[in-house]
Amino acid sequence: MTPIIRSLSELDGRYDVLFCDLWGCLHDGKRVYPAAVEALRRFRAGGGTVILMTNAPRPAFSVERHLERLGCPLDVRDGVVSSGDAALASVNAGDWGRRVFHIGADKDEAFFEVAKVERVALEEAESVLVTGLVDDLTETPDDYAQVLAAAHARGLRMLSANPDVHVDVGERRIWCAGGIAQAYEALGGATAAYGKPHAPIYAMGRAMVDSLRGAPVPDARILCVGDGIHTDVAGGAAQGLDTLFVTGGLAAPQMGADVENPDPSQLEIYVAEHALRPTAAIGRLR
Repeated sequence: MTPIIRSLSELDGRYDVLFCDLWGCLHDGKRVYPAAVEALRRFRAGGGTVILMTNAPRPAFSVERHLERLGCPLDVRDGVVSSGDAALASVNAGDWGRRVFHIGADKDEAFFEVAKVERVALEEAESVLVTGLVDDLTETPDDYAQVLAAAHARGLRMLSANPDVHVDVGERRIWCAGGIAQAYEALGGATAAYGKPHAPIYAMGRAMVDSLRGAPVPDARILCVGDGIHTDVAGGAAQGLDTLFVTGGLAAPQMGADVENPDPSQLEIYVAEHALRPTAAIGRLR
């Protein structure tokens, strides 16, 4: 069975580095979780390094701005790497052409502050770049059916700057860029992503850790923390890293009545259904 821990401190001494997710772990998009803040502070105070690793489609500087707006103290982290950063590395290398058709909201403008591309009409584009839905509070991928069909007819590749399909904002579940990518794949369209669970974001995280600590950290000393079974847990496992599954995020409805204390039998059903077994689980990061 997957062991369930009550506190991150139960793992003291086992890890030097955390790759810690944001949404569902440190905050819910509206409020910061105080217990998670203190857990990360304690880990750092004990000599650990915390890299906030997020599938946000924006660069790290924009992610930190968002954390500040939420009132999250920045002493919880040593660095931030985002899916947006990983996507930007590929975009700026010219992998997606220099003219892109963008699907996304105004809140994602920070991506284009540093992206070396021109946004153009679909008819002129060399590829499609998705940072999210234009209005994620009212729209679903179905609203993009005509656009996706037209892109597919032109044979355009799609880059999803955020592999997440859903995220919870407060008590509300909304669609993310990964949902549009799924819809495009269903049409037969070619897609790519570089955030969790894909390797590029982990390479960026490791490089940051090596720079901060002055030497490579063995895989056995790195713990991936997150609430996404197909992103945080799958990605960490693919990298040969231990994982701590935060059940009180996306999976909370399947974990019993007490979000802080997952039902062990429900957890076992969940991990069996997804064929992914985390190293350990915790209700909420604390």
